[in-house]
Amino acid sequence: MSSTPERKSGSGMSVREAGQKGGETVKKKYGPEFYEMIGRKGGQATKKAHGHAFYEAIGKKGGKKGGEATRDRYGPEFYETIGQKGGQKVKALIEQGKKAAAEAAAAEAEKKAS
Repeated sequence: MSSTPERKSGSGMSVREAGQKGGETVKKKYGPEFYEMIGRKGGQATKKAHGHAFYEAIGKKGGKKGGEATRDRYGPEFYETIGQKGGQKVKALIEQGKKAAAEAAAAEAEKKAS
């Protein structure tokens, strides 16, 4: 494989650059929900085509190797950082839920009072 990016003829843009540009255009036009939808469809099609055993096999094969590769690449600090971020996100969501519940209760009480 050459070190020069493959160019689309006449555009002066690499195939990778063109793909990124196209992806950004789709993202702006359809939003993140579009990617969730097509990802879900792809997952369902894979599940239908290969079944439960397929996921077990790739989980056993790739999960350990992937986890080891991530550990080797990023080190233990990486897991600490993402754990803290996850915890902060959960805390924020809990607070948001409590606030929404309190607002709903206040609105219900106000509705009953009037």
